[in-house]
Formats: sequence, structure tokens, C-alpha cells
Amino acid sequence: MSTYLVTGANRGIGLEYCRQIKAQGHQAIAVCRETSTELEKLGVTVETGVDITADESVNNFVNRLGNQSIDVLINNAGIAERVTLDDLDFASMRRQFEVNALGMLRFTKAMLPRLQDGSKIIIMTSRMGSIDDNTSGGSYGYRMSKVAVSMAGKSLSVDLKPQGIAVAILHPGLVKTRMTGFRDEAISTEESVTGLLARVEELSLANTGIFWHANGEVLPW
Repeated sequence: MSTYLVTGANRGIGLEYCRQIKAQGHQAIAVCRETSTELEKLGVTVETGVDITADESVNNFVNRLGNQSIDVLINNAGIAERVTLDDLDFASMRRQFEVNALGMLRFTKAMLPRLQDGSKIIIMTSRMGSIDDNTSGGSYGYRMSKVAVSMAGKSLSVDLKPQGIAVAILHPGLVKTRMTGFRDEAISTEESVTGLLARVEELSLANTGIFWHANGEVLPW
């Protein structure tokens, strides 16, 4: 049995990660700012009040873990706010950087003492953070923050390889969640996470630092 830790676990993709991880017989530690009824029903370990944008909050959580080791760290927490060229809301853009990029890096750095040779780090990014794939423009804060988190993930893959820790940078697909407005053409969280966990299983030091779609496609930077 492996121990997985999932941030942003109270709904959407994070919630489904926890559901499938438990169903596979592993231990899931669900980390979030506020819990949800759906999460509580899963019967996993729930850690609330964790704000990945705040050093004190993150450090307090890590201290609560004690000597608990983590096999798979899934950095899923993120936000998406609409920012267009006609309305460049720089406060919104900063919020998205704080959560989507800096928050991930802050949390991962704090968790490193709980990882070991063979551990895996998963960074949830988005195809909207692909520079080469951007043909529609807009979404300035979200796109830019996802480019930043992908770059952080690539650097982590290089820096942590000598320690035996592999890193995957994953796009979940267009998923039917609150973040995407539950769009009809989107896939279910179940389908997305099934693919994502398959990528987790495939992750090794031989393919660390790759930008993958949940379906296994390698995406352009």
C-alpha cells in the first residue's frame, strides 16, 4: 500500500483522485482549505485549513504529519479566473500565480523531508499553459501561471533526480468540473483521473520532467 497526498481535494479532480486512490487500496491524505460532504464520505484522512499560499499554514500542516512518509505527492490545488486583454486585472493575475505556481512550489519544498528515493511528485498543469498550443489567446493570468508551474516542475525534475524522486507535469484534459463550467463536451472526472493515475504508474526517473496529457500524449511546451 502506498501513501498519496492530494491538495485541492475537496471537489472536482482532487476529490476523484482520492476516491480512486482509496478504491485501489492505497492511503489517501486529502488536503484542502475547507472540506466537503463528498470528501468526508470517502473515509480518507482529511486535513483542512491548509492554505498553500501561506508559509505558516503549510509549515503547520507539515509538522502535523510527523514522520509520515509520502510516496506520491499530487499538487492539484489551483484556481482559474478570467482575464482578457480588454480587462487586465493584475490583482487576479497575481492571485493565480500565488496559487497555481508559487503555492505549488512552496508546498512541494516543505514536503521534501517527507519524500524519499522512489517517491513521485505530480504537478497538475494545463494544456492552456502550452506556448506552442496557444491558438486562441486570452486567459492571461491562467495561461501565464500554468507556464510558470510547468517550468517549476521541469526544474524540480532535474534537481530531484539525484535523490531518486521523479516528477510528472500533467494535463487532465477538458474535464467537467466547476472550474470549466461543467461543459457538455468535457470528459468526466472519473475518466480523467483514471488516465492521470495511469501516468503516475508509468512515471519513473527515465521519463521524469515530461509534460503529459492524461491520455498518455506528450504535449508541446
